[in-house]
Amino acid sequence: MRAIATLTGAVLALSLSPAIAAPNAPTFNVPPALSGLPAGVSLPDIAEKAVSSVVNIRSTQAAPRLDPRMRRFFGPFGLGPRGPMAPREGQGSGVVVAADGLILTNNHVIESADSLEVILSDGRELPAELVGADPKTDLALIRIEGAVDGLVPMPFGDSDSLRLGESVLAIGNPFGLGHTVTMGIVSAKGRAGMGIVDYEDFIQTDAAINPGNSGGALVNLRGELVGINTAILSRSGGYQGIGFAIPTAMARIVMGDLLEDGTVDRGWLGVGIQDLDRRLARGFGLPAGTDGVLVTGVLPDTAAARAGLKRGDVIVGIGDREIRNAGHLRNTVALSGAGESIDLRLLRDGREISVEVTLGRLPDQADARPQQQQQPARDKLESTRLGLTLRPAPERMVDGLDLQRGQTALMVTAIDPGSPAARAGLRVGDIVLEIDRKPVVSPREARQTLNAARGTVLLLVKRQGGGQQFVAIDAPQK
Repeated sequence: MRAIATLTGAVLALSLSPAIAAPNAPTFNVPPALSGLPAGVSLPDIAEKAVSSVVNIRSTQAAPRLDPRMRRFFGPFGLGPRGPMAPREGQGSGVVVAADGLILTNNHVIESADSLEVILSDGRELPAELVGADPKTDLALIRIEGAVDGLVPMPFGDSDSLRLGESVLAIGNPFGLGHTVTMGIVSAKGRAGMGIVDYEDFIQTDAAINPGNSGGALVNLRGELVGINTAILSRSGGYQGIGFAIPTAMARIVMGDLLEDGTVDRGWLGVGIQDLDRRLARGFGLPAGTDGVLVTGVLPDTAAARAGLKRGDVIVGIGDREIRNAGHLRNTVALSGAGESIDLRLLRDGREISVEVTLGRLPDQADARPQQQQQPARDKLESTRLGLTLRPAPERMVDGLDLQRGQTALMVTAIDPGSPAARAGLRVGDIVLEIDRKPVVSPREARQTLNAARGTVLLLVKRQGGGQQFVAIDAPQK
């Protein structure tokens, strides 16, 4: 079973020699020789300097207060079954990014903490306060209270310029042991869809990172910060060669917003989107291998609507930056900020056009969890040649849909196993709104169209609990 875990964890009870157990003595796990280092600089030079910019963070959450009605069981002093209810403590890491004591870390390191304490590389223990936090990217800023001498900020590097196979160092506080340096390579870039946070664009590395490394530094061989260590992919909860770091390209933007007003003001287009896969590209008549993001719907009175975006547009770039997938587009738009103007490059009917869009502000997200629906029983209508059965959608499922005059909505009530519809990922309960980019008029006409289909058929569907998206079905040849 796969487990994805953030890296803040309890300290292991280990029997260690005093030399190993010293909390501020850096340890190194690196190969004896390495090419690619700057001229005249050794790996220990880089590691020792970087370690001085990384701190340990101790968070404390006050003991829960007992309901007065429970005192008859636990006594007047809040005694639990095994004694007094102790405050909860957590351990993590952070990176000094300014000489005034500003520290960049993960949100989950400091979340719900009533007090924060920073342990510097020289052993000093200092109180800190929260500046701002952004749970959607799992980033937070804290600042050491009062004036502090001798802080060494870590310079920011360009995470976008990282190459696969490039050597990196991971520095943090694994298992509460103190400052530790490990080494590995950049295994992948742009990792998204992990389900860790809302906005994901992770650097993947095999540098050994473990619980307690959250908020620590991912450093290139120039001693620059290129990522904030955040999570691991592991069966055991410990190091198994797959770790994730938030790139500094994202962290710097979030940090700037947090410094300005303690929150992140995200940009918003107002469109439904999905990744453009091979089957969809063929259905839209696009060349094989076309990369981009398909627009599945445009909300009224939004930035996208005012700029004239249309359902079926394929977003291939923003300015001179290519857009790889829906997650990449979402991150880029959000981090551009509300009120900013961007140039969207689109494919519309096979022709590339450019549209200037002034982004809106991301609204508060309502509860988008799918409501439990009773699965409709299979009706007596015959299945179409593509393996799906349709009937008019119930009125309660049509309410709120922007249907044209004469347009109807059909619900998928059954899918034949192994059929083209099943292979395309169509689901029972999907609401079909368009077939080959033409509004659905009636169940009879829809069945006739689907039965006569050749090549790739495009369905626009509304999915329960979600938005609109295109589904491409490969029709069998007669």
